[in-house]
Amino acid sequence: MPDWMTWSLLYYLLEWVIRIVMLVVVTRRRQPSSAMAWLLVIFFWPLPGLVLYLLIGENRLPRRRAGRHARLLEEMEALRCRFGHEDRIVRPQLPPEQMSAVVLAERLGYMPIVGGNEAAMMTDTDEVIDRLVADVDAAKRNVHLLYYIFAADATGRRVAEALARAVRRGVTCRVLVDAVGSRPMLKTFGAEMIRQGVRLRAALPVNLFRRHAARLDLRNHRKLAVIDGAAAYTGSQNIVDADYGHKDMAWHDMSVRLEGPIVAQLQAVFVGDWYYETDELLDDDDVFPGANSDGTIAAQTLPSGPDYPTENYQRMVVAALHTARRHVIITSPYFVPDEAFLQAIEVAVLRGVEVEVILPRRCDQIMVGAASRAYYDDLLRLGARVHLYDKGLLHAKTMSIDDAVALIGSSNFDIRSFALNFEISLLFYGQRVTEELRRQQNRYIAASTRLSAEQWNARPARAKILQNIAKLLSPLL
Repeated sequence: MPDWMTWSLLYYLLEWVIRIVMLVVVTRRRQPSSAMAWLLVIFFWPLPGLVLYLLIGENRLPRRRAGRHARLLEEMEALRCRFGHEDRIVRPQLPPEQMSAVVLAERLGYMPIVGGNEAAMMTDTDEVIDRLVADVDAAKRNVHLLYYIFAADATGRRVAEALARAVRRGVTCRVLVDAVGSRPMLKTFGAEMIRQGVRLRAALPVNLFRRHAARLDLRNHRKLAVIDGAAAYTGSQNIVDADYGHKDMAWHDMSVRLEGPIVAQLQAVFVGDWYYETDELLDDDDVFPGANSDGTIAAQTLPSGPDYPTENYQRMVVAALHTARRHVIITSPYFVPDEAFLQAIEVAVLRGVEVEVILPRRCDQIMVGAASRAYYDDLLRLGARVHLYDKGLLHAKTMSIDDAVALIGSSNFDIRSFALNFEISLLFYGQRVTEELRRQQNRYIAASTRLSAEQWNARPARAKILQNIAKLLSPLL
């Protein structure tokens, strides 16, 4: 029987075999920053690092879902042609400096710009839920909800009850929720919703034996509701109480209620995700009934996620920074940028653009919060203004560029939203809507404290060490 020295030698050899093999595997499949982070983990902890890499090391989707994406793009192309030729749809005439963003977003997300929309920005959780419940209660044909978190709390119950009432009136209600983000609801009253006639499905279920899906943490992070194909909601707010279960920290979100041709684009995003999970392709007139185009806002939908060939949301925000001329304001609860995004901020500041970043002083996630704070040094060094929001967790994900473009959605300004999560963002064009977003962003600034380099450099040494370690691992977060 081998003694402990033999076992130790075998374990030592096994560790080096893992290191050498993974050196080949990781560098073949990862971008340099991610590869270095993974190799750091694997070289320090070979066996745990190998297990972690097998669970969340690759971005590949199930083959079945990847195959369906091509068919869905064909459907979206048909929808795009419909927008381009339907007489009632207005294609707005924009200045040349805005058209570059339009063309880029269209090529990245396969959705054209459409005019004739109306948009109501909302920052109060109760107001959003009140209006959503009222729209569900008024629905005549179908209600489609897609949310990362549909919580098992008072707000979740309230929306579930509205759906049950709609079903009893003969309305078809489809609800798609992330299997991880909405797990408590699925385990509690999810079965009750199904018994009441709601067509409830879990997106991206976690399964250690999912074939050809190397990452278990790919999540559907979208927040989206479409009622009768005529009204839609999106933004950062989930279906959850404002405190998200934290008694001492309220979340501050931003959502948009929309009417007009843009609703069909949001419906197309839901249709795609529903098709991926159920094999049911929704393409009848009840789902896409046509929309009123009497509004005045030009808008465009940008869906993103690992089933697209490029990190389209990341490309969009980097390009927006490069096109800015005067002023950019960003809000995000989690800020873990990649090198290209930081370079875009640097170039913008050097060109004389005022760049302001509003982040929450407190974060609900320890490691992500530490990684975010590790980038404060970079932001301050590059000349950006950093504002720390003092009144809870600022959960709004927004970006305003000059007086021209406003971006609102579910995407954080972090590597996870850039590369891993399924997200949805809206781009609005024109001075009116951008000024409206800017006014709300300025309210966030008024409730924040501006961070100076001197203050930040005076933080405790242990905080600096934790943040620097988290920064090294940020490509994995």
